[in-house]
Amino acid sequence: MSRIGKSPVTIPSGVEVKVDGNVVSVKGPKGELTQEMDSAISMSIEDGTISFTRESDAPDHRAKHGLYRALVQNMVVGVSEGFKKELEVIGVGYRANAQGQKLELSLGYSHPFVIELPKEIKVSTVSEKGKAPIVTLESHDKQLVGQVAAKIRSLRKPEPYKGKGVKYVGEELRRKAGKAAAK
Repeated sequence: MSRIGKSPVTIPSGVEVKVDGNVVSVKGPKGELTQEMDSAISMSIEDGTISFTRESDAPDHRAKHGLYRALVQNMVVGVSEGFKKELEVIGVGYRANAQGQKLELSLGYSHPFVIELPKEIKVSTVSEKGKAPIVTLESHDKQLVGQVAAKIRSLRKPEPYKGKGVKYVGEELRRKAGKAAAK
């Protein structure tokens, strides 16, 4: 039995969960999300908790048991608390500016990158003198925040010698030693 699939999801106050056939919709103060589920996994809502069961022990059903429980958990947490990703832009002359839903990044190339972000994501930038600019992405959709953050990071991944590039705040980079000086 899936350990993740067995544990129930608690529904916090202010969050409404509806099941319509194979589609689960979760509505809360931060927004609304829907997810289509596999017919092999059934969901039951009782006493402010959601529990999941599968119809058989087939490997495919076992894999989906924990998956759909985790997806619904992320939906519930997203509409009640939200998700946040922070990226650090490290490098001399590297800059980040946010105006509305547009993020402009100067990453050492001949041209700046202008990224149009989805309306579900709230973006903000903090630039302090002497510190690397920090880009903060917030949304109720965990998958969307992760995807956009990964896209921004892929524009200039941190290199292993000086660490220049876009990295997640708190990310540990594997650093390499440079060339040894000649004698």
